[in-house]
Amino acid sequence: MELMDMLMQRRSIRKYTGEEIPQEKLEKVIQAGLLAFSGKGLAPTEMIVIRDKETIEKLMGMRSNKVVMLEHADAAIAVLGDADKSDTIIEDSSIVMANMHLMASQLGLGSCWIQSRLRPASDGREADDFVRDILGYPENMKLEAVLALGIPETVPEPRELPDPKGPKVHCEKW
Repeated sequence: MELMDMLMQRRSIRKYTGEEIPQEKLEKVIQAGLLAFSGKGLAPTEMIVIRDKETIEKLMGMRSNKVVMLEHADAAIAVLGDADKSDTIIEDSSIVMANMHLMASQLGLGSCWIQSRLRPASDGREADDFVRDILGYPENMKLEAVLALGIPETVPEPRELPDPKGPKVHCEKW
């Protein structure tokens, strides 16, 4: 598949069948995240892969509204940035998430980015503190987001190819 076709095909999927993701596909999603480029090549991101259903269910409380896209997800990947290693952890973690999103789509998997940075959890704490209590990562690691993964219940139509001369593109000046 060409890159442009893959970009048009990738959609956030919030409903999954509950079927198991083959391990080989999950490993390819993880590898895509590990291949992400980073500021100064520091690679300050790490991830926690979660397949335990009880843990995934607990993570549903990471936002003030129940995170329903985790309900039938087969896996979740928490993406963390090491604040002691770099000041670009938000950007670097976002690139990791984007790579994993694209690979999931390429493999026919559904994925959804669950924003957690600066979001309140169901118990009123910040999502980072809520998730840290569940997953046990150290204080210097900051949660950027969690990627929900599963077999899509339905697959939306691909996006249309946008017009590079459209209203969101400005040349030379605003």
